Amino acid sequence: VLAAVARFQGPERQLELALRSGPYGDGFGRKPEGLTLAQVMEAEGGIDLGPLQPRIPEVLRTPSGKIELAPAMLLDDLQRPAADLARPVPELVVVGRRDVRSNNSWMHNLPLLAKGPFRCTALVHPSDAHKLGLADGARAQIRNGERAIDVQVEFSDAMMPGVVSLPHGWGHDLPGAKLGVAAQRPGANLNAVLDENLRDPLSGNAVLSGIAVQMSPLN
Repeated sequence: VLAAVARFQGPERQLELALRSGPYGDGFGRKPEGLTLAQVMEAEGGIDLGPLQPRIPEVLRTPSGKIELAPAMLLDDLQRPAADLARPVPELVVVGRRDVRSNNSWMHNLPLLAKGPFRCTALVHPSDAHKLGLADGARAQIRNGERAIDVQVEFSDAMMPGVVSLPHGWGHDLPGAKLGVAAQRPGANLNAVLDENLRDPLSGNAVLSGIAVQMSPLN
């Protein structure tokens, strides 16, 4: 098998292996009518494999045999988020965001993607900025209890008042960070103001968004 896919390297080799061993592949010669990656690459406009075939009854493994959109565990938990709606709305919450050229931290270390405008900015609605005494392009501090980070402010009408947005995956000047290009424009680490013990009770996922914070200008 390895010899059969040796003509390709990297992702193409993985595609060749997956395609030829899959349901539409040639089985490495066992099904001459099957496909290879070379055939797919040479086909202009793609290859029509016929109409989609239903598979849900074959692969569904729920106790009811149905797609359970509202399992009892989920319904029983609805009272908890409903109670949250009755709580006072925080004056300011922080949410994350991603950029097409800096989707994850490793992309900050590619010179081609890292160049251009600085993207680790705290987007703030102008009305909030005026109320908090923030200036566009200036430095500010985001606080959550004893946790705090310094950020660069950017005004944005796209933000809902009461919400500040800081992108995910920055803070390349922290101990242990080893990305040389990214360290030249390290940005701020949003995780530094989040509570690592805060979890969603039902899923167990960490709560990374919608956290109440305070924000003030840095002199």
